[in-house]
Amino acid sequence: MSLSVVQGFTKSLAMTVLSEIGDKTFFAAAILAMRHPRRLVLSGCLAALIVMTIFSAVVGWAAPNLLSRRWTHHITTLLFFGFGLWSLWDGFKEDGEAEELAEVEAKLDADWKTNTSSAKGNSKDDDDLKKHRRPFLMQFFSPIFLKAFSITFFGEWGDKSQLATIGLAADENPVGVVLGGIIGQALCTTAAVLGGKSLASQISEKFVALSGGVLFIVFGLQSLLSTVES
Repeated sequence: MSLSVVQGFTKSLAMTVLSEIGDKTFFAAAILAMRHPRRLVLSGCLAALIVMTIFSAVVGWAAPNLLSRRWTHHITTLLFFGFGLWSLWDGFKEDGEAEELAEVEAKLDADWKTNTSSAKGNSKDDDDLKKHRRPFLMQFFSPIFLKAFSITFFGEWGDKSQLATIGLAADENPVGVVLGGIIGQALCTTAAVLGGKSLASQISEKFVALSGGVLFIVFGLQSLLSTVES
């Protein structure tokens, strides 16, 4: 494995873990896992995150073909500094603690009440029969899987971690960025699904935000001091 792949892998892994822990999609996965089968929630969330990571890396990899390598390098450097300051600001805000957890929980609670009230007329025997007749593979395309996939995918769209992945893939080896991003997403999502709300509520968003901000600043300094290949 080449040095560029390892460097892209380590940067992407560290950035993903610190960006996703305490994120809205992290809380959503934790709450969904309390109400639905964990394997369906985990598979839906992971599928969305893998698709988003690969898509972001491809966009970042293609960027130097549209702009010069020097311009993409400078833009990436600015992104790292910008995301670093953004994360530090979030960390220093006094009212940021558990704000996202409450917001996500309220949204999912409203959706949960709507779904349960509309499903009261269904018979349990009919539900068991339908589940028994459904092929094993088709269970992964159930409404629960699609709900976990859509919430995670659209929650990550335009998020700080997606934009950072694009910038990282434009400046580092995209294969390493994809591998590090997928492993980081898998670790965070698995922890959220297995740990549930109890784990999510114990995470210090302030510490995670400050740590992520420092990491982005370090990446920005490293990118600023590195040479650009023409």
